[in-house]
Amino acid sequence: MPRACALRWRSPFEGQTSRPALSVFVTQRSFVRVCAQAGSDLENEVGGVLAGKWRVDGASGEKFVVVEGVLPAPHTRHGSTYVTFTQDSLVALNDALEMRYPGKQMVGWYHTHPRMGVFLSTYDTWLHEHFFPEPWQVALVIDPHAQEGGFFIRSGDGALDPQRYFGFNELIGAKKGSVVHWENMQPEHSPTAVTGG
Repeated sequence: MPRACALRWRSPFEGQTSRPALSVFVTQRSFVRVCAQAGSDLENEVGGVLAGKWRVDGASGEKFVVVEGVLPAPHTRHGSTYVTFTQDSLVALNDALEMRYPGKQMVGWYHTHPRMGVFLSTYDTWLHEHFFPEPWQVALVIDPHAQEGGFFIRSGDGALDPQRYFGFNELIGAKKGSVVHWENMQPEHSPTAVTGG
């Protein structure tokens, strides 16, 4: 698990009773790309998939995913309160995953909630359960107006709370600072402790 080169960002919901079944690590490049996509339409929802790998830490046995790429979904139907991935969207996303990120998996999906906050609607929850059913697949929701975001991660028993989101681990390159700007996340420790700067 690459904790030594990561800065942990905590959501306001962390520290309560249930724990997620896995940790999420996000490359800085992926974070910047997903935020750019989120800001591309501030009136309508947009979305796509998160590419990467899920793994199990050899020492601790903990499960984690590493988000290494972002694929915006083409051919969607969307409005101010919904985004729908069509059959054409799914075919194009699978093709793009194979071409741009060979050997990677869809470790989850993301979409925006402009001016609505960070939560999963009933439809979002249904979509996650049916199209991203693996226990290691996550859902990321971003409110680009509030500059907030969070990951929805299943608990150990497979339950998914649509109101409770988690933070993530930002993978920081050598001698670089953080790129995270979400107002609802707090760093667990300073980036200088990670980079030694």
